[in-house]
Amino acid sequence: MWLVWTAAVMAGLLILVAIHDLVQRRHAILRNFPVLGHFRYMLEAIGPELRQYIVTSNDEELPFNRDQRRWVYASSKKQNNYFGFGTDSDMERSANYLIIKHSAFPIRNPHPGDPDYDPHYRVPCAKVLGGYRDRRRKFRPPSIVNVSAMSYGSLSSQAIHSLNAGCLMAGCLHNTGEGGISPYHLHGGDLIWQIGTGYFGCRDEQGNFNLDRLLETVSRYPSVRALEIKLSQGAKPGLGGILPAAKITPEISQIRGIPMGKDCISPEGHSAFSDADSLLDFVEQIAEETGLPVGIKSAVGEMDLWYDLARLIETTGRGVDFITIDGGEGGTGAGPLVFTDRVALPFKVGISRVYRVFAEVGLHEKIVFQGSGKLGFPEMTLFAFALGCDMVAVAREAMLAIGCIQAQRCHSGHCPAGVATQNRWLVRGLDPLYKAPRLANYVTTLRKEALALSHACGVPHPALITSEHLEILDGRFGSATVPQLFGYELSYGLPSPEDRSVITELMNHTRSDDTSAQHL
Repeated sequence: MWLVWTAAVMAGLLILVAIHDLVQRRHAILRNFPVLGHFRYMLEAIGPELRQYIVTSNDEELPFNRDQRRWVYASSKKQNNYFGFGTDSDMERSANYLIIKHSAFPIRNPHPGDPDYDPHYRVPCAKVLGGYRDRRRKFRPPSIVNVSAMSYGSLSSQAIHSLNAGCLMAGCLHNTGEGGISPYHLHGGDLIWQIGTGYFGCRDEQGNFNLDRLLETVSRYPSVRALEIKLSQGAKPGLGGILPAAKITPEISQIRGIPMGKDCISPEGHSAFSDADSLLDFVEQIAEETGLPVGIKSAVGEMDLWYDLARLIETTGRGVDFITIDGGEGGTGAGPLVFTDRVALPFKVGISRVYRVFAEVGLHEKIVFQGSGKLGFPEMTLFAFALGCDMVAVAREAMLAIGCIQAQRCHSGHCPAGVATQNRWLVRGLDPLYKAPRLANYVTTLRKEALALSHACGVPHPALITSEHLEILDGRFGSATVPQLFGYELSYGLPSPEDRSVITELMNHTRSDDTSAQHL
């Protein structure tokens, strides 16, 4: 009788736990996997001990190691993201280990209570997007950290909703990805509308580009602040996008203008242009018609495109307003293993080659450069700026902030956290009411720490970080500077005295005026 009573009590407790898990909205894993989900958190709690004695260290896992994921999770939840007892990295024996060289006279960081303290840690872009070509709707991006391209369809409705609402809270830009603009992109965050080879949202019945549809969509959605033409992405460079039929709902079918029941395959290349010259014609056409800044996104392979673009921009008066360079280590899109592993240069190599091409003809000061590909950590953001970037865009790190657990099942439709799936049961576990603030917290923390690193180097804004502020250890008690490794001339990264004064004024105004970052 005692055993029966005990079993009944245990069953009752499990039922209560299950009901609690199903009703609560803070944790997608518990909502989707009641009771069982607690084991994941229990194992996570003793993870360091298990890995120390059985599996791996904190910095061995890929794509993101435990230290990186812990930092994102803690930052997104406003928890303590400090680490104690010193570094667990073996700096002297680690090849390609980044060192940031601090100044003997750092800039003081404002603290709560100080008159210049900004709790949102706003760090606007040092350049005006569309300023070089004087577009009618040019603007200064209010944040150096933005959310990179991830489509509705690849991600769930709740994930897109969380990202967009979080971008509104953080005051940053949200790239739609190439899947078109969905209702879930319309929760207040400003958009960069990405136009891929499928022309979703601006295509005709045959899948070709349609200017009238583009203008109709832009007029319908005033939150679209810029257009990005995607040439390729780091996850599958030189390969068209694939949205499996299992992920295509009637809503996605309507938004993209694609049929149900078959895989949605974007072509490998664009039909609207075929070389650098016709690409610039296409850019100028849609920029003139919409008034919006227009840029391109690409992973880096052969360099002919970049030489041709720089030459044509310098000599013909046409041009792009921004260039987003995606590293071959980018990964929000699913693709064949050989493409994800072997095609396209990693970010640091790619951006250094492309930036140098434009710097040699003096165009680096006129075009906004944005980097993407595992740059969502303070030291990597600073590295990107030292290599010429004006902004960074984060994707997988943003997914981690809203609940991704790196299960790497994005392509299967069975994402347990409800981020990269259209399964209704799994999607319901992700509640934007709780996840949107986490995205905002993460972006704010990344800006805060990137700014703190800049101050440690003695400069007021990451745009003033140069390649001379960094050094790379070689694992053999030696080191090299970034100019030595990447062939940069020092002058490429050094702003003029006029630029320095403008950036300093920009930061001073941002701390004292909520709206000044967009209008200076």
